Amino acid sequence: MFLLLALYFVAGTTLAGSFMVAALVMGYTTAMPIIYACATGFILGLPVTWFVAKKLRE
Repeated sequence: MFLLLALYFVAGTTLAGSFMVAALVMGYTTAMPIIYACATGFILGLPVTWFVAKKLRE
């Protein structure tokens, strides 16, 4: 469980930051598109974390 939590902090933050930068580069400078991009990154961090943790435990 600790491994999943630690990996999620890294993966979720990285994906959210990357999506936020992508939204800003595409010209979305209002709050809602940036919030949606960050939320999408955090949500997509869950399956990424699960996959990486599964591979590390093998």
